[in-house]
Amino acid sequence: MGSIYGKTLKISVFGQSHSPAIGVTIDSFPAGHAVDMEALSRFMSRRAPGRDKYSTPRREADVPEFLSGIKDGVTCGAPICAVIRNTDAHSRDYDKLSGIPRPSHADYTSTVKYGGFADMSGGGHFSGRLTAPLCVAGALCLGALERNGVKVSASVESIGGVSGSEEEMLSVISDARRDGDSVGGIIRCVADGVPVGLGDPIFDGMENRIASIVFGIPGVRGIEFGRGFEAASMRGSEHNDPFTVKDGRVVTDTNNHGGILGGITSGMPVDFRVAMKPTPSIGKEQKSVNLKEMRETELTIGGRHDPCIALRALPCVEAACAIALLDAWLESGLPLAV
Repeated sequence: MGSIYGKTLKISVFGQSHSPAIGVTIDSFPAGHAVDMEALSRFMSRRAPGRDKYSTPRREADVPEFLSGIKDGVTCGAPICAVIRNTDAHSRDYDKLSGIPRPSHADYTSTVKYGGFADMSGGGHFSGRLTAPLCVAGALCLGALERNGVKVSASVESIGGVSGSEEEMLSVISDARRDGDSVGGIIRCVADGVPVGLGDPIFDGMENRIASIVFGIPGVRGIEFGRGFEAASMRGSEHNDPFTVKDGRVVTDTNNHGGILGGITSGMPVDFRVAMKPTPSIGKEQKSVNLKEMRETELTIGGRHDPCIALRALPCVEAACAIALLDAWLESGLPLAV
């Protein structure tokens, strides 16, 4: 399985949604960085399930247990390994779905690819549950970047096609949940303070590197940088970002390019948007097939699920961005303060 990301900083995520634990190993994280466990806990709680009525009722503490790589609260240069115990898994909710792939899940493709041996309880290794260890790695990277003047922040731009007040967007989620349905959303992520020069042209561009790890978040259906697809309907005179000098440094008047030119960061904020699909696990009856009998059937998915995954995906997107930026930073050879 493709569960490893990075060129210099290597992140490996392991476990399944209902396995005893999930976790992450982080190789080549620089030594000497103090780990703020309280900040890490706050970051993890933003992603953790069961915190409000807009998320799944599954209740997990999501407190990482560090087995190596951190001594006396400081990274020591050894590979970092952290595990998170799964304590509230209800695998029995999936017994009646055996051999019946859920629409828009990885059930069918994984069954074929792994010869029927894939663990699909709660989504198995394909579950959004695996974003918890991703967030552990991301929290460490965010801390290192913040000490070097980089701030990464994500926000919800729209829910179910509605861009408005928080109350209006949450109302869309409530309506869908009441109907036994779900909605998607669009997340915007901005990284301020990114230095010039991260990333490489063609296949190792900063867009490529960010997109690669962002698509590792289950439910992501698209990503665009700067003005993205809107650029296709603009003229060059509208889309080009004029250069100027401000406070002794080269900047652009606008940031239609999203902080990346030729795959290399320009020094302007890295700015991108992520499209999240509606949660595929819904309470409505859906069509599927019985793979054992090779006949059409219908199913209703039980269990506990988010009516909108975009809300809890915010820290996941921040984590993914931070990991990609720190990996490129370490590869570039630019100094990194501790």
